[in-house]
Amino acid sequence: MSEWYQKPIEGVLLDITGVLKDGGPTGTISIEGSVEAVKRLKACAGLQVRFCTNETTITRKQLLAELTGFGFDVQESEIFSPIPAVCQILQNRGLRPHLLVANACMPDFADVDQTNPNCVVIADAESNFSYENLNKAFQLLMSLEKPVLFSLGKGKYYKHGTELVLDAGPFMKGLEYACDITAEVVGKPDKAFFNAVMQDMGLSPDQCVMVGDDIVGDVGGAQGAGMRGVQVRTGKYRSKDDSHPTVQADGRVDNLAQAVDYILTNRT
Repeated sequence: MSEWYQKPIEGVLLDITGVLKDGGPTGTISIEGSVEAVKRLKACAGLQVRFCTNETTITRKQLLAELTGFGFDVQESEIFSPIPAVCQILQNRGLRPHLLVANACMPDFADVDQTNPNCVVIADAESNFSYENLNKAFQLLMSLEKPVLFSLGKGKYYKHGTELVLDAGPFMKGLEYACDITAEVVGKPDKAFFNAVMQDMGLSPDQCVMVGDDIVGDVGGAQGAGMRGVQVRTGKYRSKDDSHPTVQADGRVDNLAQAVDYILTNRT
């Protein structure tokens, strides 16, 4: 079987947290070698790069400012995140959300009608995941004839500083169980999310590779959309991911810099 980088690659999708940046003792830091790795990808003629994240604790503009502050070559139009996507869905379907999200990301919902809610949107709400707030979301869903729950990603956990912390997935599962419903996932690992990125690049799945630290959300999600999924041994990676019961990465690398080495060496 050929290595993942030996087949033509025209599009590279990069996770952000755990691949480009991580939390440190004094705040967010870039992962060693990742800034230069992105520059090398961007400098390669004919190779398209997109940044795919389930980050919902800050706005997309704040995320862009953070990345460019580290020196990453990235444009806002290249960042694909769940909030703009769910806002478009809400508008298209005439839905008014009750938001269970982090305070810092609220500006991205400023143009969304939130009066008399008829659905719930849940994301990584951090400290807003209190019993009171979860119960309000539960009560609204139970009051609706046709309850609709959107979950911005469904990750189990992620790395914050030196610790693992709960993501939105466990809280989404709790509401699903309590209300006997199935959430509509917007973001990784949803196939529609990856398809939207490939459509933006004008590429087919066999031309694309996703590089991420999450074996299910990044690797499994990408593979579900027909592309290759490569896992970095940074961020939330754990050695047990190597023997995951349902997802096997097409390749593993120590970090983004090594992934870029493989991609660019094969192209030349």
